[in-house]
Amino acid sequence: QVQLVESGGGLVQPGGSLRLSCVASGSGFSIFPVAWYRQAPGKQRELVATITVAKITNYADSVKGRFTISRDNARNTVYLQMSGLQPEDTAVYYCNQYRGREYWGQGTQVIVSS
Repeated sequence: QVQLVESGGGLVQPGGSLRLSCVASGSGFSIFPVAWYRQAPGKQRELVATITVAKITNYADSVKGRFTISRDNARNTVYLQMSGLQPEDTAVYYCNQYRGREYWGQGTQVIVSS
């Protein structure tokens, strides 16, 4: 059974940094792309970043140059390093992977506020 478990969220001041982690269970993590999404209050869930099996990355324009996605296949883990955080980055962040069907984590809350 596939499970994705996010961690690392919290309250941070504008300009600060956080690193989110998502640990995956079940076989097959290393042979599928992984993505981070976020959903702000009252808004639709949006794609933040993706990383392929070959570790090619892609980012939403709103986070380019500030966020970095990476993966450690030996640990079945994907990371999202976030810097230069702004209040508009406040959201619940979700890990996502497609392995024949969509899998989602439970989310981790990020609040950017002074």
